Formats: sequence, structure tokens, C-alpha cells
Amino acid sequence: MPDQRVKILWYLTAPDGPYPWEDRGRWDTSFDHLRQLAVAIDRLGYYGALLGTSSDDGLTTAAALAAETRTMRFLTAVYPGLVSPAKLAQIARTIDRFSDGRLLFNVVNGNDAALAGYGVHLEHDSRYEFSAEYWSAFQHVYSGELDAYRGQFTNIAARRGDEGPLSAWRHARPGQSRAQLWGAGTSPAGVAHAISLFDVYLSFADTPERLGQKFRRVGAEAARLGRSLSYGTRLQVIVRDTDDEAWEAADRLLRRTGVDTARALAARQFGPGESLDTYRPEPDTDPKVIRRVEALRAGRLPDVGDLEIHPNVWAGPSMFGFDIIRPGAGIYLVGSAENVAARIREYRAHGTEAFILSGFPLIGEAQRFAESVFPLLDLDHGFDVPVLSEARSPATTGPHTDEGAEAATVAEPALPSVV
Repeated sequence: MPDQRVKILWYLTAPDGPYPWEDRGRWDTSFDHLRQLAVAIDRLGYYGALLGTSSDDGLTTAAALAAETRTMRFLTAVYPGLVSPAKLAQIARTIDRFSDGRLLFNVVNGNDAALAGYGVHLEHDSRYEFSAEYWSAFQHVYSGELDAYRGQFTNIAARRGDEGPLSAWRHARPGQSRAQLWGAGTSPAGVAHAISLFDVYLSFADTPERLGQKFRRVGAEAARLGRSLSYGTRLQVIVRDTDDEAWEAADRLLRRTGVDTARALAARQFGPGESLDTYRPEPDTDPKVIRRVEALRAGRLPDVGDLEIHPNVWAGPSMFGFDIIRPGAGIYLVGSAENVAARIREYRAHGTEAFILSGFPLIGEAQRFAESVFPLLDLDHGFDVPVLSEARSPATTGPHTDEGAEAATVAEPALPSVV
């Protein structure tokens, strides 16, 4: 029987709110909110959570939340080059030592403008080459090697592994395990970079079959290097008791999105020199895509059904984009618990092993998903996932699940305790 085990992660990055891509649906969240969210993710039994790039530093946030949690992993986005690879290795080893090895890295190469904003200036063609060497040097130090590391961009002197109480390397032991790296890359250079470094290859979602085809192509490239990867994707979720209720919730989210916001989110899909108004579809373009484009051009939102790209797979508006042209960062799973679980198993059959999920508001939807969908999946979390009561706990009441209410202000609501 094919392996059906999956890892389910949640999203752990501000902002939050019922529909935070709109000002009126976004809360001005605090650290206490992130702490409550981390505790919920941990105690609900998620494998871990993604700490994506945001205004808060991910490693600092992971370190602050590690003491509040017991089993969840912190998949933390990091750009190469912002600190020396040896210093990053020391930070990572510290977080791992204090959290019992629960730090994972989401390798982000970013773009030239983002890196330049941090003071890292690289020619476009050398960015992957720099990243490959940076993470190689990082792993060299992280795994306890004390000898020097010299490369094109990096020169790390040999270190002494003495046992003095103030030695920066007193915990270094050659041959220690390497850090687990997760990351993406779609261009030929991006794939070459990914297959040489990563343990888990990530991709934005698509239909299960098309995503599986992409993973098989990447896997074939990795096999030529003698490497074997795991595969993961990123999805939003809307899970309700029935499919009809889930699609009603999806339609409410769509209707709460202003046309100007929808156009701005959709614009992320277009390359330089192209826009919603200049886009010209190919002759074989899906009619649904054409109807989505025509709707936004006419100043109205597309129909909810025109955004379904596969059963229970929806390209609705989100914090991460509005995928009216092609699947990208904004894809949802929408449906009953049974059908969402069936879609996850379908993705799993095509090679997807890890699912980084989110639903807004984050705490209430994390609990809803864990309660209703976890029992229907074969989870590969490395620990016993708690059996959750069918009754809603206080964490899913009030403003976290009141889908009919508009956010009166952007102030964060009072949070219930998570038990």
C-alpha cells in the first residue's frame, strides 16, 4: 500500500484577522497573540509552523516561543548572507539546544532589491552560487567541524574546540547532525540550487497532478546527484461541516475583498511590463481564467465557482496573492473535513508529504482543522497527536470564528486561554 503519511504545519506570522489582506479585516497583533498562536499549534499536535518573512525577525521569534512550546518545529525563513554562516550556526545550535532540536530552516533567496535592502549586494547570476556556498559553510560549522572553511565568498578560520566555560565552540562535536533545510526554486538555476542543498523541496500549490509532475521532474534531477528529497506545498484552508458551508465561507471572503485590493493582489502574478489591462490570453486558455480577468477589468469580483481549479481547490484572494491567471501563493483547500482530507490524500499520492497550511483567523482555524481533519489523516509528526474533544474549546469561540461579523476596528481582540 502506498505511503499515506503526511506532515501538517501551520502559519505563525503576523498579521492576523478574519481577512487580513484588507485593512478592516486585519488585527494589529501583539507578541501575546503570537504566543497564544504558538501554544495552540503546539498543543493541537501540528508538526510545526512556518515563520515566514515579515517585519519580525524569525529566529528571534522562534527563540522567544520555544520556551512556550514542547513538540512543534519552527520552520524559520532566513536569507543567506545577513549574518556570517558561522554566527548563524551558533544561533541555530543555541536555539536547538534550548528547544531540543526543533529548529528548521526555510531557505529564502529573495530578490536583488530585498537583499540590497539588508546591505547584501550581489549580481543576479551569482545569487544562487553565493547561497550554495553560504549554506555549505553554515552546515560545516553547524555539524561541529572545527577546521577552516574557504570558498569564493567565505573565509572562516579554524576554531578551537576546547572545553573552557566561555568558549564559543565548546558544544561543537565533529560529525554532529546537519540542520534540515527546506526551500523552493523553479527556474533551472533555482532547481539546481535546491537539489544540491535541500532536504525538503517546496512549491506553491497547483492541482495535485500538476504539482506531482513538478516534484517528479525535480526528483529526477536530484537522483542524478545521488540525492533523494521530500516534497511539500503551501495552502490556505477553509474547512466546514459540509461542502456547502465551506463554499459559503469562501464566497464571504471573496465578497469582503474590495475590487481595488483584488486587482492589487492579482498584479503580483504579472511580470515586468505586463498588467491586468495588457494581459492577452493564449488561444487555449481556460475559459474560467478569461472570465476572472474580464470581471476584474470590468470593476467587479469573479464568481466564486470560476476560481475553482480542481475539486475543493480554489484560487481565492488571500494575504499571499490572488491567483487569477495561474496557481501560485494563494491557493486554498475548500470543503468538508472528509473532502479536504481526500484532497490531501490525493496530493500525497502525487508526492506531497508536507503541507504548510493557514486559515484566518489563525487560532480558531488551526483548531477547527486539527479537530475535524487530523483524525482522517495518517500523520507523520514523530509524536502522539492528542485526541481532541468534539466540543469546541474556548479558543474557537468569539471573534476567531464569527464569520458573519465585520471587524469593528483593527485592534486585536482579547484572546482566550489555550488549554
